[in-house]
Formats: sequence, structure tokens, C-alpha cells
Amino acid sequence: MVKTKEFKFNEARAKGTDRSSKPTVMKKFPLKHHTANSTNTTAYIQILGVGMDTHDTMPSILLFFDRQRFIFNAGEGLQRFCAEHKIKLSKIDHICLSRVCSETVGGLPGLLLTLAGMGDGVPVNIWGPSNLNILVDAMKCFIPHHSMVHTNLVSHTGPLQIDSSAAVASKFKDVKISAILLQPNGVKASDVKPSDVSVIYVCELHEIKGKFYKEKADALGITVKTKYKELTQGKSVKSDLLDITVHPNDVMGAPVPGPIVIIVDCPTSSHALELISAQSLNDYYSDSSNQSQSGNIVNCVIHLGPASVVNSSHYKKWMKKFSSAQHVMAGYVMNEVQNPILKSSARITARLNYLCPHLFPLMSSSIQQPISTASDFNFLSEDPTSKLSDGIFAENLLKFILRPHAHLGLDRSNVPSPQAASAVIDELLLESPDIADAAQHVSQLWQKPAERKECAISKVTTDKPILDENSVPSCLENIRRDELEVTFLGTGSSQPSKYRNVTAIYFNLFSNGSLLLDCGEGTLAQLKRRYGMEGAESAVRNLACIWISHIHADHHVGLVRILTLRRDLLKGVSHDPLIVLGPSQLKRFLDAYQRLEDLDMQFLDNKATTLFSWETFELDNESNKNNELVLERDEDVKNGNLTSK
Repeated sequence: MVKTKEFKFNEARAKGTDRSSKPTVMKKFPLKHHTANSTNTTAYIQILGVGMDTHDTMPSILLFFDRQRFIFNAGEGLQRFCAEHKIKLSKIDHICLSRVCSETVGGLPGLLLTLAGMGDGVPVNIWGPSNLNILVDAMKCFIPHHSMVHTNLVSHTGPLQIDSSAAVASKFKDVKISAILLQPNGVKASDVKPSDVSVIYVCELHEIKGKFYKEKADALGITVKTKYKELTQGKSVKSDLLDITVHPNDVMGAPVPGPIVIIVDCPTSSHALELISAQSLNDYYSDSSNQSQSGNIVNCVIHLGPASVVNSSHYKKWMKKFSSAQHVMAGYVMNEVQNPILKSSARITARLNYLCPHLFPLMSSSIQQPISTASDFNFLSEDPTSKLSDGIFAENLLKFILRPHAHLGLDRSNVPSPQAASAVIDELLLESPDIADAAQHVSQLWQKPAERKECAISKVTTDKPILDENSVPSCLENIRRDELEVTFLGTGSSQPSKYRNVTAIYFNLFSNGSLLLDCGEGTLAQLKRRYGMEGAESAVRNLACIWISHIHADHHVGLVRILTLRRDLLKGVSHDPLIVLGPSQLKRFLDAYQRLEDLDMQFLDNKATTLFSWETFELDNESNKNNELVLERDEDVKNGNLTSK
């Protein structure tokens, strides 16, 4: 018989006086600060958020180091894309903007709020043209003070310099980044709008020191090991055994030049003319004497300009000056609708569409409009594995490896594979074979009673109809399909995620126009996914009103992108400004933002839409009409058209 252990009452534990019951003391960890690693083993530049399914905003570029991150541009949808592909935003140290406009900063407010919510003590720096201050001042209307960051204005061409007076933990130890300002050629300085200024960023990694050869140092009489370190640091030392001075190049191999990446945002042909004549780029051209002396070679050039600019003969000629560089065209993309940005969301949509296509339509086929292809450019190659002198179209998560130097070049290992809706359905049927019967049953529910065939599907019946025809409200009895459609573009989540976008509800009244209830970040992209390119533009063009419920960022950050697109679509066409209803704080933001670019809208405070305010408005309106009639009568009397009594 096995002897069981005897249990006794532990009086000390019950009283809380024994050692094992002492409360655990929470360790206090210091705030995390990112510091640069002087010996980075990994460095690359990566394409984030190329608009392959929406062609909506400018993509972001990630410059990655072991312990430091740079993001170039933050268009709408950046957070959602990063969540989809598990890219950690908490590691970002610097955000560099090539321009300050809705295409490049649409995702910035949400990104700042997210970074502030992480609370890891890392100060984020934002770099951009001098009009960046206008945007920051505007965002103060709805972003808490603790969420704001250090802003650094690029007011002149040259290396980026962190303000020494700012409490900044991160410093540029991994890379030297220089900015080159571009303004439209031939435009007077007084006529240049704040949003017209563009910035080119030149990223130069530091050279890799040559290998230290100990046998050479020993042969030259170096016996004190501390002198090894001095030699590797570039200092000359005295020999311990010989009467000579030993220089670093006597005991070390040749250094490896640091890779160079140039990010070019050239939005118009006028900017292109200025770019071609920019003297600051002369040292980086392949035929430059300075380049041959320094040994620095431009390895990669990322182009963010539109096809209309990049396809010009002048721009092509300028590109050829970087004969050794890999050109990546990120401003426009090939027609790859099967590569959606948000693969998880597209996968669920395809499954739901199979079950109920009436409620869950697939991406509209009209989005597949012709896009510039590689055959239109004689310097581009459709082969992603082509030589460095070729140009390729950007793909999501495409990398250009900068370090280790042995792997310098393109890396497509993380590029998502094509995803067709048919493949998703095949997978669904394999997992749940009964789903085919369910889909057939759902399709019959949409048929009219007179047309509905007797359900022949086994085990798929309902005791009573989903909708009782007698319970339909009287106001909807004779409603037609082409009178009203409600589309939920976002499901109310406070932050965008893999599967959900933030709040926006689209009311389509067809011939009577349309309106939006709230307009969170990514609303325009959701419209394009639902209606296609042309359908979304038509929806924006026909908007009669946008109503914003309150000032939280997830309800209105997508508003500026919608307004600027509508402005561009209706340019040259007679139209009225779009009415925007919202809280008073939103008006302050929109008024401040309009210093950057015109939004072509008319604001109405939500308080003015209450019953009391409306009655007051009607009384004032009636009073104004009476006053106008009196003035007209007095004018007629004055002119002798009427006789005064």
C-alpha cells in the first residue's frame, strides 16, 4: 500500500505570514528607448501598401535596420496593411514625408494615435516640407497633446539634422539621410502653393570597415592588443618593436562602400524639369567624377511619381544617369487585381459572396481598368530577377537588401502569392461540402414567391419565411431596388484591423444623390473595393452631404481624401461645395487644413441641425426675405416705379 502524504493545516499561510504568501513585487522596467546598433547585420528597404486593388494612395517605404526604422509617407490604410502582414509599428523612429497632401499623410493621424497608445517611451520624429507645421497645427484639434511628436521641417537642401534642443533619443547612427527640395519649374516663388513642394530623400549607409589582419599587425611589431582597436577605429599607432608608425590601411582590407537608396517623388512634369536640373544630385550620377573618387554607387532608386511623369522622355533620360541602380516603379502598378492589399479580408469576402452574393459582392470588375504595363516602357523589365540596370514594377513587401552586402539586391521571398476567388471557394468546399446546399437555399430566399421554385434541397428547410410580407412597414411597401442602398464600409471598430475598417456608412439614393455617415480612414478604398474605380468616383462625384457624428479620429480621418478627390473630379464643372456636417472641432481642423489645399466644401455645425436651431433658422430666413422685399419696394419707390403711400 502506497503511503499518502499527510496534509496539515498551514496556519501561517492562512494568516499570510509565511514566506510563500508574500505579495509579489512588480518589477519596474525602464521606458524603452531605441538606440542605433553600430554594427547592423540586417538592413533593407521595403515597399508597403502598393495599391494593387484600389490604386488609391501613395505607398509607404520602410527603411529597416536592426534597431531603427524609418517610414517614408503614411497614406491611408498603412496601419491596416501592417496589421495584415505583422509589421510592428512600435519600432518606428522616424516618419519622412515627401509631400504634405492627402495622398501622403492620410494615415498619419491614426498612426500617431496608435503609437501614442503603445506608450513605450519612444519619441517619433516627423520630417517633411516647411508646410508640415500647418498639418500638425490642424491635427491638434482632435489629437491629444501627448500624442503629438517632434516635427522637423526640411526647409533647405542638405543632410537631415535633428534639433539638439529636442528631447530625442534616436539619432542617425545607421544612415545619413539628405533631403533635396523640389518645386515646380517656371513658377514664381510667391505663386508656389504649400502642397506643391516635394522632397527627395537620399539614404546613404555608412561604409563597412575592411577586415583586420592580425598577422600583418604582428609582422609590423604590434604586440599591445589595445592598439588593435585603435587601428580598426582609423587611428595610426606606434609599433612596439619597430621604429615605425603603423597606419590602418597597413593592417586592414579595403572598406566596402555603403549602399545608397534614393526615394524620388516627382508629382508633375514641372517638378520633373526641376529634378533634371537639380545640382545636388550630380555627385550620385554614374558619370560623376566625385562618385568615382568616393566609390559610392547608387544601388536603388524608388520612383513615386505617376505614369504620366515617369513615362516622359525627359524622365527616362534622367533615370539612365543611374546606370548601376535598380529602378523600382512604385507610383503606379501593373494590373494585378488578384493581389489584393488586404488578403484576409478579400478571402472572407469571397467566401461570403459564394454563400450570399446579393449581400456580399466581390470586388467590382470595373476596377480592372487598364494600368500601365512594362511593355509601355523600354527600360522596364517584367522579370523581377533581372539585372540591376533594369527597372521593375513595385510589389507589396518587395525588398531590396542593403546588408549583408553579400545579398545586395532584390528579395521577393515575402511578396504575397496571387489569390484568386475561385481558389478560395475550392478551399471552402473542401472544408465544408454542405456549404453548396446552403448557398443554393439562400439564393432561393431572394426569389419572389411567385418565381420561387419548390426547394428540393434535403435537410435545408425553414419553418417560416424570413420576412413576413404583412410586417413590411407601409413606407417601404412600394419601394424599388433603385431607390435606396445602404452599404457598411466599416464595422465600427475604433482601429483598423485585418478584417474590419473603421466607421463609414454609404447611403446611395441613386438619382437623388448619396451621402456618407461618418468617414473613417480608408473609406475611399472601401468604396473602390465595393464599386470599382469608376463606380467609386461616381459615388464621390454624386455626394450631396457627409455627416460626421463626433470628433474621434476613426470617424473622420478619411474625410480629406474624399473631399480632395471630389474637388479634382469636378474641376472645370459647375457645382456647389459639398456640405459637411460635424462638431465644431472638425471645422477648426478643416479650416486649418485648407491652408494646405482647397477642400471645396461648406461646413455646417451639428448644433445647427437641432429642432430649436432649425426653427430659429426658418424664422431668420423668413425675416431676411421680408427685409429683402422692403428693400426692393424702397428701391422701386426711389426709382419712381411705385408711388409711396
